[in-house]
Amino acid sequence: MSENRKKRLSMLDSLAAAQAPAPSSSMMTTNRALRSARDAVDAHHVWDLDPWAIDDLRPEDRMEAGDLHDLRDAIEANGQTVPILVRRNPEDADRYLLVYGRRRLEAIRQSDKVDKVRALVATLDDHEAVRAQISENMARRDLTFIEKALFARALVDGSFGTQAQVAEVLTVSKSAISMALAVVDVVSVDLARAIGPAPGVGRPRWDTLARAIETTGADVSYLIPIARDTHDKAALDAVTDPMGPLHEDPSITAFEAVLAYLETKKPVVSQPKVRTSGKSRTVHSGDRRIGTIKRMSQGVRLDVDAGNFADWLEHNADAVLKELHTRWQTRGED
Repeated sequence: MSENRKKRLSMLDSLAAAQAPAPSSSMMTTNRALRSARDAVDAHHVWDLDPWAIDDLRPEDRMEAGDLHDLRDAIEANGQTVPILVRRNPEDADRYLLVYGRRRLEAIRQSDKVDKVRALVATLDDHEAVRAQISENMARRDLTFIEKALFARALVDGSFGTQAQVAEVLTVSKSAISMALAVVDVVSVDLARAIGPAPGVGRPRWDTLARAIETTGADVSYLIPIARDTHDKAALDAVTDPMGPLHEDPSITAFEAVLAYLETKKPVVSQPKVRTSGKSRTVHSGDRRIGTIKRMSQGVRLDVDAGNFADWLEHNADAVLKELHTRWQTRGED
């Protein structure tokens, strides 16, 4: 190939390379620009969305949505004045994830007259979404003790963060979170949900319930239907007899019913195990017998065969027994 022909081919290659930039870089730049533009519009625009295109996958912070009829009627009569907040579902471009506004969303889903929900679309990761959820709900209505405790348990179990991080986002101390989790672990999530939010019932009363469960050895699975039946009956009484005596929150009635049941039960007293005498067992060191050991009703009997080891053990018994006791105290749980 002549030198002139090589030069012309080289010039063509260079020209082609200059006119055809790498498509991956161009596409990435374009996608970033489109996402930024879309996010900017989303942040300042209220969208009308299909309420059924929104999924609620958040840690649950409210145990009861309450009666939605009045809210639904108000939205139908006056429109939805306050938008909900959603974020785009990273796994499905056509769907959204709820950040806050569950009651408004549910009210519109129940409506025959309103078919769109007004929403702001935010760009948030999982942690930011939880923080926004907490901020909005805390501003609207205080969470009850058990709602905070269950929410904290859901956040810790859901890998949101440590107890300290959960305490920070819930604006309480770490010790308060620890105590709340301890109550939930004894009462159980299922029983707490069967009782309900119990407004006005604080940590001391829930502590009392937890201690009653522990001291009576009550089966929590038996307490759940007591709570649920009491709750449902109290709620029904409030509806069927609205002009009757002042009805307290059904969840408070359920709490009191469970506690009253436990107070009728006798505490479980653990009986000490009576040890019977066992067979004598020979102890060897290598091939040599050094003594026998036997479990007695009042303790353990160790007989060491006569000899130098018996003399040594006699003089060092205090130190040996102390060492064995220390090893017992620091043993790993079986």
